[in-house]
Amino acid sequence: MSEVAIFAEQVTTGQLLQNLLYASGTVGALFVVVGLLLIDTGGIRRRNVFNATVEKLVGFFIGVTVYFLIGFSLWAAQYYVMYEGPDYPASVAFMDSVKALWAGGDMANARAQNVDPAAFPGLNNFQIFIFFLAVFTGIVNVLLHFAVSERMKASAYYVTCAVAALVSSGLSYMTWGSVGTLTVLGFHDFFGASFVYLFPAGMALVFAKVLGARPGMFEAHPDVAAYTVPNLGLATTGIMIIFAGLPMVILSCLFFFDPEALAVSVTMADTSVGLAFNNYAVSWAGGALTGAAIAYKTRKYSYLLLGPLAGYVSGAPGFDVYTPWVMFLVASAAPFVAYFVYELTQKLHIDEHKLIPLFGGVATYGFIMVGVLYAGTPRGGYVGFEEGIYAFQGGEISIMMQIVGVAVSLGAGIVTAAILVPILKVTTGLKVSDADQAKGLDEVYWGIQPDVEPHAEPSQRTA
Repeated sequence: MSEVAIFAEQVTTGQLLQNLLYASGTVGALFVVVGLLLIDTGGIRRRNVFNATVEKLVGFFIGVTVYFLIGFSLWAAQYYVMYEGPDYPASVAFMDSVKALWAGGDMANARAQNVDPAAFPGLNNFQIFIFFLAVFTGIVNVLLHFAVSERMKASAYYVTCAVAALVSSGLSYMTWGSVGTLTVLGFHDFFGASFVYLFPAGMALVFAKVLGARPGMFEAHPDVAAYTVPNLGLATTGIMIIFAGLPMVILSCLFFFDPEALAVSVTMADTSVGLAFNNYAVSWAGGALTGAAIAYKTRKYSYLLLGPLAGYVSGAPGFDVYTPWVMFLVASAAPFVAYFVYELTQKLHIDEHKLIPLFGGVATYGFIMVGVLYAGTPRGGYVGFEEGIYAFQGGEISIMMQIVGVAVSLGAGIVTAAILVPILKVTTGLKVSDADQAKGLDEVYWGIQPDVEPHAEPSQRTA
C-alpha cells in the first residue's frame, strides 16, 4: 500500500453514501425487471410463458454486456466533450471517453482511491453508473420483447437486442444528462424516458406491422379460437413490484452537491428529494384512479393496468420540475391518451398493446406537457462552468426542443427497426411461422406442454 498513491478525497464517507445511493438505484432497476417478467407471464398464452421468459432474460443480459463493453463510454462522452476547445476538439474528447470507459479502459478498471481526483473526480460513482445504466439498457430489450413476443425468432430478437443496446446508448448521449447534444439546446428528460421508453416504442411501430397479429388475437384461428390471457393477478402483482422498485431509481436520477445533500436532477434542474418522490407517487395515483374509471365505464380490464403505468410514464420526463398537485392533474389525464391510442391499435388490428399506447402515446404527451408547463425553467450545463452552452443552468426547457427530442427518439427506433427488418429476413429469418405460434413455442423449442388447457385452445397433444 505504501508504494501506491492513495487519494483519500475519492473514498470519503460522503462519497460512500453517494455510492450506496446509486447502488440502491441499481437494485430498484432490477426489481423493475422482475416486475416486467411477471407482467408478461400473466399476460401471454400459457403455451409461451417459459420461452418468452427465457428470451427476455437472454435479451436483458445481451443489453447489459453491450453496455459494459462500449455503451457507457458513449453516454459518458458528453462529460468529456464539455471540455472541448481549440486544442481539444469534440471528436478527440469523444474518443478519450471511449478509450477510458469501454470495458478495457483504464478508468473503467481503476481503483478509485488510486486515481487523482484532479484527473477524474468521483470515479466510484461513474463506475457504479455503468451497472446502473447497463440494467436500463437491458430493460430496453425486455420492453422491446413485449412488442415481438411469440412472433419473432429468437435469433432475430437477440441480434436486435445487441443493435438496440448500441443505438440506445448513443441516443442517451444526446438526450439524458446535463450536457448532451439535445439537452443543452433545451430538451428535458429527468428519467431517461427518451431512450428507455420512446426508442423501443419506435421499434415496436415497425416490428408490430411486419410481424402481424398473433393467432387468435383479432380473429379465430383453427388451433386458437381466442387469445386467452392466463393470469391477470400475476400481471397486477408485477405492476406493484415495479411501483416498489422505482423510488430507488428516482434517487439515482439526482446529483448531490455541497452543502452536503443539495439535490439537483441529472439535468441540473433545481429540485429536492421530497418533491421528486411525491411527484412519482401522485403520478401513479392519478393514473390509477382515471384508469379505474375508464375500466369500469368500458368494462375493459386493460385500463386497470394501463392506468397507473400511464400516469407514471406521463410524469417520468419531469419528476424533478413538477409540483405534486400539477403532477397529479397531468397524470390523471394520461390514461385518456393511452385509451385513445390503445383503441386505435385495436381498430387497425395492430397487435401491440403496451409500448405503442404507453410509450409512443403517453410518453410523448408527458414530454410535451413538461414543455408546455415549464418552458423557461433553468437547467442544463455543469457545475463550475459559468459561460457558454455548458454553463451551469445556462439553458432553459423549450417546448420546441421537447417535440424535437420526441421525434429524434422515436425516429431512432423506427429507423433502427426499418434497417434491421430486411437484414434479419435474409439472414436469421424474422418471423415464427403461424403454425408454430399456434402450437406454442414452449413445445416447439423445448418440448414443454402446458399443465392446463385453456378452453379457447383445444389440446394438440394428439395432433
